[in-house]
Amino acid sequence: MAHIKFTTDSAADIPAALREELGIQVLPFPIAMGDRELADGVDFTPQEFYEMLLAAPQIPTHAQLNPYVFTQCFEAAWQEGYTDLIHTSINSKGSATYGNALQAREEFYEDHPEAKETFHIHIIDSHNYTMSYGWPVVEGARMAAAGKDAEEITAYIQDWVDRARVIFAPLDLRFAKKSGRISAAAAFMGEALGLKPIMTFAGGESKILSKVRGEKNVISTLVDLCRKERRADSPLLLIRAGNSEQADKLAQACRQELGKEPDMSYYIGGVIAINAGPNLVGLLYWA
Repeated sequence: MAHIKFTTDSAADIPAALREELGIQVLPFPIAMGDRELADGVDFTPQEFYEMLLAAPQIPTHAQLNPYVFTQCFEAAWQEGYTDLIHTSINSKGSATYGNALQAREEFYEDHPEAKETFHIHIIDSHNYTMSYGWPVVEGARMAAAGKDAEEITAYIQDWVDRARVIFAPLDLRFAKKSGRISAAAAFMGEALGLKPIMTFAGGESKILSKVRGEKNVISTLVDLCRKERRADSPLLLIRAGNSEQADKLAQACRQELGKEPDMSYYIGGVIAINAGPNLVGLLYWA
């Protein structure tokens, strides 16, 4: 019988309670904040990090997960008797982490050729960020608990990430500009004119879908886009950060305009906040 280990990285933004309930191992990205190195999602809660981020004299940086981290993870799972390990990774176009996982898998089997037949390591590139790959990992862990096998679960996760659509609005453009998600010129014009970008990821690349004036229009634009794109059978997740007022307005608009209560409302973690800012709102669904 399959004994399946689920791993992902902290940019998947899986809430701590769900990680603990389902036994999902989350590998934390290291975040450099001044002269301190912090473990994303371990050394702080999302809300604590938003305050730290806004107070920091310089925007913190985060590093990739190196092959050694994965080697240790694979070694431990093998020693613990798992038959399969399913790792779902942050977008390969935004981080070398996915490639490092592949390298570690190759090196693991070189060191342990006897494990090839009894311990299978599955590595999935999400081509995206946040709960667009965290949610199917959660559902995959539930499937495993119900007796589903690794092949069915990996197919489910792959299908989910292929269909996932994240739309969001960074309401403070400093962070998206610094990370390169929005060009400096576009950010400057947006700040000068009071414009807010509605963004997504397509093929692993960030993309500005539209620009709207004022935070009120951000909410209506997000909901209208979701109404046009969202499949009828799709879950709906609400992406929150440090702006509770706007997130609550977005949740209310989902109920009123879409007739749908979000299936989950969650907070982005440190890695996502560094790149998009702690002042954002968004939606996640199948398109």
